Amino acid sequence: MKAADFFTEQQKNAIVQSIANAELNTSGEVKVHIDTKCKGDVLDVAAAHFKKLKMHETELRNGVLFYLSIKDHKFAILGDKGINEKVPANFWDTIRDVMITHFKQQQFTEGLSKGIEMAGEKMRTHFPRQKNDTNELSNDLSFEK
Repeated sequence: MKAADFFTEQQKNAIVQSIANAELNTSGEVKVHIDTKCKGDVLDVAAAHFKKLKMHETELRNGVLFYLSIKDHKFAILGDKGINEKVPANFWDTIRDVMITHFKQQQFTEGLSKGIEMAGEKMRTHFPRQKNDTNELSNDLSFEK
């Protein structure tokens, strides 16, 4: 199965809606990228996608990437410099643990959505939405090409 076919259209729409909801009250940006197979260390691969998706170019450096590799059951959550300077050291681990609980039950949409929601709550605290806020990155899911 290819990455783009892993989720149904309804599930993809639910994840995109989770991103939109998370970004409602924050200037932070969330992206989800899905690969069929992780070709290397999961954090290195996620970091490469972070750069490719231009997440490091947001004005406040407050982007968060949720990276998922479906065949080898790997995932990573990467926050940019701006948000990493504000959240507690174990913040991403807490989100990861909640997501793993869902993933173990084959609830991938729910796991991603919950992780995105948790990141959005923390971003809202540190990066509240401004009147002139623009959506710097598309909410659409990205898939390996």
